Amino acid sequence: MSVDPTQPAPQPRRPEPRRHLALTVAIGALLGIATALIALGIAQLVAAVFNSQVGGPVDAVGELSIDHAPAAVKSFAINTFGSNDKTALVWGIRGVLIIFAVVIGILALRKLWLGMVGLAVFIAIGIAAAESQPNSRASDVLPALIGGLVGALFMRSAARRAQHGFALGPGQGGGDQRVQRPADAPYKGPVGQNAQPDRPAQSARPAYADDASPDRRKFLLLSGATAAGGLLVYGGGSWLGNTRNVTDAQHTLRLPAPTSMAPPLPPGSDLKVPGLPPFITPNDSFYRVDTAIVLPEILPANWHLRIHGMVQREITLTFDQLIKRPLIEDYITLCCVSNPVGGPYISNAKWLGASLRSLLRQAGIKAGADQLFCRSSDGFTSGTPVATAMDGRDALLAVAMNDAALPVEHGFPARLVIPGLYGYVSACKWIVDIEVTTYAANQAYWVQRGWAAQAPVKTESRIDVPASGATIKSGTRTAIAGEAWAQHKGIDAVEVRVNHGPWQQAQLGAVPNIDTWRQWVYYWDANVPAGSYMIEARATDKTGYTQTALATSEVPNGASGYPSTQVTVSA
Repeated sequence: MSVDPTQPAPQPRRPEPRRHLALTVAIGALLGIATALIALGIAQLVAAVFNSQVGGPVDAVGELSIDHAPAAVKSFAINTFGSNDKTALVWGIRGVLIIFAVVIGILALRKLWLGMVGLAVFIAIGIAAAESQPNSRASDVLPALIGGLVGALFMRSAARRAQHGFALGPGQGGGDQRVQRPADAPYKGPVGQNAQPDRPAQSARPAYADDASPDRRKFLLLSGATAAGGLLVYGGGSWLGNTRNVTDAQHTLRLPAPTSMAPPLPPGSDLKVPGLPPFITPNDSFYRVDTAIVLPEILPANWHLRIHGMVQREITLTFDQLIKRPLIEDYITLCCVSNPVGGPYISNAKWLGASLRSLLRQAGIKAGADQLFCRSSDGFTSGTPVATAMDGRDALLAVAMNDAALPVEHGFPARLVIPGLYGYVSACKWIVDIEVTTYAANQAYWVQRGWAAQAPVKTESRIDVPASGATIKSGTRTAIAGEAWAQHKGIDAVEVRVNHGPWQQAQLGAVPNIDTWRQWVYYWDANVPAGSYMIEARATDKTGYTQTALATSEVPNGASGYPSTQVTVSA
């Protein structure tokens, strides 16, 4: 087949637009993710080295999100994820960061300065989040700043290699660039019988072929190694941040014996029904609901409490002075206002602490004061009624739970524990400040978000056994068991009914005082036809009030209604 040398050479084919787009997205995603991982890893390491009070950028952004999220969003997170709500938030932030990283990676391939702008936004958000925290220091901006700068250096180097290695740089359009003769150029090759038709030169091959492969390989190796290194550095920074001296101090702290010891638990306080939680909740099982993503870590030697405001004498108390005061030991059940009917956010422990009432008497409360505006080291605030703290109940500035120093996640080195009130108005962890004031003058954290200013615990109960969805053989004697609580009032009775039948009295466990929950059990013979059955419970406290059937949500002052469980009876 002869070729007319005077005819224009065929035009080289360009890659399809879809293929070019997919390549750009894939390379940009790799570039952006590697940049994000090394930036976050370095930031986390810097946060650990400088002992940042707000953690790395992810932690700081998480704290900022918690502070500004609507109450409905927070309630949804607690109800959906429970004590894992902060973990879910952190992973959500990481997911958003990865998406953001992919976008800036793609932008950096087209225009490097666009990627740099994206990194600048990352740095600015991290710095703003760190500075917004009440316990932040000047050095807390360094993690986001240094991490972002390291990320920028990596992006600059890697983006150039990617642009050359994959022909994705500015001005190349991602097309199949070939060296070719213009169609109207005269043919200047040899003539005669040895003449050959005009063909594209040997160099007419994709610009991202052999001559670009070294840059391509270097980019892939550099990005992969950087991403892996970023993950390792992030993990190392997190580990280093979690193994500070505070944990050692918590484990080695020796507390004096209580002046007022709690009595031994009475026989029968723990009914030992299979599936029923123990009367005393172990520390590692005690529910945790708070706003802290990064746990405040305060050495006892650095802790102090200031009591001021509407007082006759301002007091500043060190930890050594606190534990030299007469210490009281007592069993107290705490409950979160976010607990749904029959929910898990309630636990019982033996606490050790100094009398809050004694401290307030020493300060001398002025007439008209009705609120203790308590502040945590991380900026969280709670508002406790003065009358409740002073009415004689064991309101404690606690330093230990279940015969051990407070765990860090439960307020080490000191926290409030006041029976009879939901935790958000009575159980300030990592407490460092008490301002004696009025409800009119100050609104605490959750009150600003729509929750009630004063929140006594409601008389409630829970069914733990049998679990919802359980199958029971007809005629089998079955334990129906759970807990009931009405802190600082005490539980007088619990009743159970099946499929809206008559209420039946349950057996009550013993209790050491009126500030704890009370176990109960009712034995049902299940002599009923096969089918589905709903079991309900209700409690009556020692004031004569019986738990209401009226179902309400947690907002603004705690949920109400009968707890229930659905079981199947088989023939």
